[in-house]
Amino acid sequence: MLALGGCATRGPQVVDNQVSNPEYRIGPGDTVNIIVWRNPEVSMAVPVRPDGKITTPLVEDLPAAGRTSTELARDIEQALTKFIQQPVVTVVVTNFVGNYSEQIRVIGQATRPQALPYRKEMSLMDVMIAVGGTTEFAAGNRASLIRNVDGKQQKYNVRLDDLVKDGDISANVQMRPGDVLVIPESYF
Repeated sequence: MLALGGCATRGPQVVDNQVSNPEYRIGPGDTVNIIVWRNPEVSMAVPVRPDGKITTPLVEDLPAAGRTSTELARDIEQALTKFIQQPVVTVVVTNFVGNYSEQIRVIGQATRPQALPYRKEMSLMDVMIAVGGTTEFAAGNRASLIRNVDGKQQKYNVRLDDLVKDGDISANVQMRPGDVLVIPESYF
């Protein structure tokens, strides 16, 4: 369960019953290390192209985006069977960017606005640490979290100033894949 607090007041809590325990899915921009047992000449680290595919020796234009590392390893094994008897492949993701639809986006008055790869158990505090907090012009307690719930966008108020500046842990919330954190500028 996820509870998102109201603005600067401690009003009723907004509850999101969405349960999220996703496996990491490879996305464009990730780097994958492909290890083919007893075949170092075809083992290598390759980037996932913007079109979501990878190219390795003996295997060209193999779709990787949206796959788990295990699924991709089985796909590579299948492709290599034409050239190698019973290939055993391990895929390790070494540079995480994640699928575009699962990235956490932080816009507005963050010190470093950016898109972050979603990580299991990621919280609002984790996001604020990654973006370096808010600027001096931010209205942190007027920030909002935009989330897709059952195919519809929902907007929740979050209390960044209470969390970051005052250390109020009750203002911390769990993030979900695809969340957008909007940090507005203060009026003065």
